[in-house]
Amino acid sequence: MNYLVGDIGNTFIKLSILSSSFKIKKTYNLETKKIFNRKFEISFLKNFNRKILNNKVIFSSVVPKAFKIIKKNLQIKKFKVIEIKETNIRKIIKINIKNYNQLGSDRISNAIGSLNFKNSIIIDFGTATTFDIVKNGVYEGGVISPGINLSILNLNKATALLPLLKLKNSQKDYGKNTKEALNAGFIWGYEGLINNIIKKISLKSNINYKIILTGGHAKLFKRHIHKRKVLIDQNITIKGIAKILKEL
Repeated sequence: MNYLVGDIGNTFIKLSILSSSFKIKKTYNLETKKIFNRKFEISFLKNFNRKILNNKVIFSSVVPKAFKIIKKNLQIKKFKVIEIKETNIRKIIKINIKNYNQLGSDRISNAIGSLNFKNSIIIDFGTATTFDIVKNGVYEGGVISPGINLSILNLNKATALLPLLKLKNSQKDYGKNTKEALNAGFIWGYEGLINNIIKKISLKSNINYKIILTGGHAKLFKRHIHKRKVLIDQNITIKGIAKILKEL
């Protein structure tokens, strides 16, 4: 029997079909805003047939309205739909933070997905750029900084003359025109931000963390992380959700 799991983010939704051994077989990606279109919502969710899927479906979600729409449609098909915070997550990972209710489900899933490593920093290039710290198998908290695409978009919207930028990874010098100058600002700026945050986290605990990148700009920024081996895992969130489902 296959399983359906999903991650609902502010920008994208990822739905994955898992095998009976909880390995990813197929993945669907869509822009989150599309799920609010009634015709698209109905036609898209027809892809998931109760006859070939287990009735338990589990999601991480940071967009309650989108989760509510998906949950309603899947419940009509007799699926039992669960958000990961409705489960006993602390059975899988210890969480050492002040306010669990404020912790995003995607960040919990990322941490659980990284548990093959004892100590890790998971950097997720999403709507926000997040850094999540797992130390000795315990989730210890993290850092949230502005997302790259959102920063580019907001800069374009807030200025009269600065263009909308598509990042290029070929920045060798400061800019000789506006687009080159913007590209240098974002590439060099985020390079500094990322490496400085990793350095501060590592110095605080004196641990050589495994660095795991995921999200839209993971590949672009891999080469900009200094003196560390870096792993890209675009399925780490889904892998974490799959581990939670396995424990249900």
